[in-house]
Amino acid sequence: MKRRDFLKSGTAAAIGAGLLGPAAVSCCGGKDRQSTGNTCRNLEFSGKARMKLSFEPYELQLRHVFTVSSFSRKTTPDVQVRIEYDGITGYGEASMPPYLGQTVESVCSFLGKVDLGQFPDPLCIDDILTYVDSLSEGDSAAKAAIDIALHDLAGKLIGAPWHRMWGLNPASAPDTTYTIGIDTEEVVKAKTEEVAGQFNILKVKVGTDHDKEMINAIRQVSSLPIAVDANQGWKDREQALDEIFWLKENGIVMIEQPMPKERLDDNAWITERSPLPVFADEAIQRLRDIPSIKGAYSGINIKLMKCTGMREAWKMLNYARAEGMKVMIGCMTETSCAVSAAAQLSPAVDFADLDGNLLISNDLFRGMTVEKGKITLRNLPGIGIEKI
Repeated sequence: MKRRDFLKSGTAAAIGAGLLGPAAVSCCGGKDRQSTGNTCRNLEFSGKARMKLSFEPYELQLRHVFTVSSFSRKTTPDVQVRIEYDGITGYGEASMPPYLGQTVESVCSFLGKVDLGQFPDPLCIDDILTYVDSLSEGDSAAKAAIDIALHDLAGKLIGAPWHRMWGLNPASAPDTTYTIGIDTEEVVKAKTEEVAGQFNILKVKVGTDHDKEMINAIRQVSSLPIAVDANQGWKDREQALDEIFWLKENGIVMIEQPMPKERLDDNAWITERSPLPVFADEAIQRLRDIPSIKGAYSGINIKLMKCTGMREAWKMLNYARAEGMKVMIGCMTETSCAVSAAAQLSPAVDFADLDGNLLISNDLFRGMTVEKGKITLRNLPGIGIEKI
């Protein structure tokens, strides 16, 4: 590595770790690039430029009807967000599957309250997002949209992708699961065969009276490892534990949210006896939730739309690791914008479920890719995306 590139990398990493403020940075010269390369801008903020926030609704079209233990859907409501500063644009999005309890109207209402123009320095991410978080108690998807766009903008201004600023090796990114929703045996087999050879691990939605039929249908056409997500669908802990032992015998490698989130003692009872790691999903939203579930689960599933974005996700990951818990990074049905933002953390996790962009037919971006089942991060600044 050339000395100039080394200094660029070290400075970007220091900012990502919070060791240097933007005033300490004078990046390398050269032509500014917004979507390709890692050339830095000269980070001297004159105070004249201001961030401008814009947004519009967008409906995600699913390739197949998506069914979990409690509902089915063919579309997902979404809001696309942009933050512009001095000719550079950062992209974000809010995706709203039904169980989040958020809507396009609530997201747009929240975004309409946000005044980013009061902040002259877009690299003061902590100050900006603390202000955004203070505007309401909830609205996690709307907050995530701003967080993602701000991280994308900051990365472009600095000239580095966030996985690099966090000191993560992209080669360590894991395989991603590919999700198969609850359906008839024939449809499940067809969906499994459709992606044969493209993935190294599958994810299956369970939590109904037909779980074993689902697994058996997949096993007729695939021997890949499987992660299962009960989505709180199991109601009897002893039956759930019996099923987990059966699942282990059939090549399942992890369990996600076996029982309703409010039944903490029952989930803890299962985790203590389970031959497979048990991850919290609906039971974990933000950083503040981790202490209350410690001991009840083997690990946590972090999703940007639940936790308010990349800043909180990074804190959750490190806190969970410090507590000896496993970590999974997941997503909703999203474009490559939000999925690529989540993928920046993927080299640091045990499991990844980042296929939300692969489940839709109207993506707006090119971002992280899946190569032979493995998450592949692009060496582009920010969250690593390009607008199509």
